[in-house]
Amino acid sequence: MQLLFFCPRWGQEHTSWDSFLLNVKNAGYDGIEASLPFDEAEKKEILDGLEKHGLKLIAQHWETVAKDFGTHCKEYEQRLLNLASAKPLLINTQTGKDYYTFEQNEKLIAIARGVAAATGIKVVHETHRGKFSFAAHIAQQYFEKIDDLRITLDISHWCNTAETFLHDQEEAVDLAILRADHIHSRVGYTEGPQITDPRAPEWKYALDFHLQCWDKIVDTKQKENAPLLTITPEFGAPPYLPLLPYTQQPVVSQWDVNVFMMNLLRARYQ
Repeated sequence: MQLLFFCPRWGQEHTSWDSFLLNVKNAGYDGIEASLPFDEAEKKEILDGLEKHGLKLIAQHWETVAKDFGTHCKEYEQRLLNLASAKPLLINTQTGKDYYTFEQNEKLIAIARGVAAATGIKVVHETHRGKFSFAAHIAQQYFEKIDDLRITLDISHWCNTAETFLHDQEEAVDLAILRADHIHSRVGYTEGPQITDPRAPEWKYALDFHLQCWDKIVDTKQKENAPLLTITPEFGAPPYLPLLPYTQQPVVSQWDVNVFMMNLLRARYQ
């Protein structure tokens, strides 16, 4: 099974695309995970840069936030089609709203299914606070009723939402592991979606829980003879990344932490 690692654009927006992509290549990533603009010239600059540096793309959707459901559906489809036009490896989407009904979120999942069928680009739905998949027990209901629902598992959000390491929700976690095609390897804890530094010994207990989940995904994919598994180390920028009071200096380098996570998991699984 091929294992590919992707660098998030999130947190690196201050860097030009060419400099960012060069840094990504030099760090040893296989590609990037990023959204794409509607502007064709801007989009071409990004795609040309990826080709120049020999990097792959996972297209990321997160921008659809309209409260009105009809508007939300229209904007959601437009954004997915825009991402699909770039022919990414796959699209990772933050889908729906936690306050939409099951039927409304199911319609959005159906829209994504239609885009995938029309374009040939796989679409996976990220487990994320504020979206249809905001909690393990809620996502479980979607898994049980939608057979073809595939996900990006970012289990850090569920730890935060439940304020536990999900020891009492094994069934939901096991289903999520079986449905996962992409991993966001952020490490969360019971009071937040992101620990300060996975290298620090005081966070070993949180890192170990997440590693156990990722181990199970890798094992599942190997048993299925899956050709590919993708991972994005996605420790985020502020406010996910804490800042020191008054000076507003980050407590750690986001870039360094994500590179550490990539190297840790590459050594663990390859």
